[in-house]
Amino acid sequence: MAQLLEYACPSCGGAMSFDPTAQNVKCPFCDTVYEMKDLQAYDEDCKDDQTDQTMEWELPPEDNWQDGEADGMRVYVCQSCGGEIVGDETTGATTCPYCDSTVVMKEAFKGDLRPDIVIPFQLDKKAAMEAMAKHFQNKTLLPKVFKDEAHLEDIQGIYVPYWLFDADAKGDMRYKATRVRTWRSGNIRYTETKRYSVRRSGSLAFNAVPADGASKMPDDLMESLEPYDLDKAVDFQTAYLAGYLANRYDVTAEQSTPRINQRIRISVEEAFAQTVTGYHQVSLEQGNVNFHHGKVRYALYPVWLLHTTWNGEKFTFAMNGQSGKFVGNLPMDKGAYYRWFAGLLAGTTAACMIIGLLAGLL
Repeated sequence: MAQLLEYACPSCGGAMSFDPTAQNVKCPFCDTVYEMKDLQAYDEDCKDDQTDQTMEWELPPEDNWQDGEADGMRVYVCQSCGGEIVGDETTGATTCPYCDSTVVMKEAFKGDLRPDIVIPFQLDKKAAMEAMAKHFQNKTLLPKVFKDEAHLEDIQGIYVPYWLFDADAKGDMRYKATRVRTWRSGNIRYTETKRYSVRRSGSLAFNAVPADGASKMPDDLMESLEPYDLDKAVDFQTAYLAGYLANRYDVTAEQSTPRINQRIRISVEEAFAQTVTGYHQVSLEQGNVNFHHGKVRYALYPVWLLHTTWNGEKFTFAMNGQSGKFVGNLPMDKGAYYRWFAGLLAGTTAACMIIGLLAGLL
């Protein structure tokens, strides 16, 4: 059976969890506080062990399962109550569904699977719920009954695995640019167009460009939560995971490389394009971006996930557990949208009529 780390309070036996406000581990039952440095012993086995993802897992008899149904399934036994904890091969931290003990799956963070750094939660569950309520405010096209009828099904604090890429990028860009000058002489209007070939080259350094390493997390949702402040990152320690969910990566750094290359390439092109000024039109004719001195680090970032259901449709919201940035799509009141669009169209039509009238007078 796979080994678990359980953060049980030595004083009362209650399940301890990491407190974002105090930035240490605290027992919610007896209020005993433990400094992070005092819990480092929990991590020694994970540091010393080599990568070993071989685990024994308990399953019902084979004839009760369809082919492939149990692939990737992991079953753990809670050391506090003896209950079975079911997870998949990426589960790194969770809670026992029977006694609510906080547990960390040691195998998920051994050897090469061990993160280099972690950004601890700075905001708690209450802050996430307040952020969601604020997210609903002043949304003109949000159905009025959504806030009253939407049911918060689940809220989870989860550490999401990220790959952080450092690289130097050298770019060489060539642009087509034009300047246009018009003037009038008598009844004749003249237009002069000058065309230029503009070149820009140089180097940019990129530090900690993130790519989430969890296939379960939508890339666009995770990118919307950026940025994170790496100055507040600390060396990884399993105690930061107490009381939260955590997954290890199932998307490798190599698999994330094409996406990161594309992000860096777009950033280089945008940075260079901003230096081509003083022209009426600019278009990229040819561009090359080369990467050098690439390094990759493995990190865990804090995210609050909130799930609601309304009219049979599920909505997922996410909050940056460090900065409080909140994102998520909302339903739209189609009736309000059509009324708003009709008003906008009427205003635009009136403005065009006035402009046309003035043009006729001139």
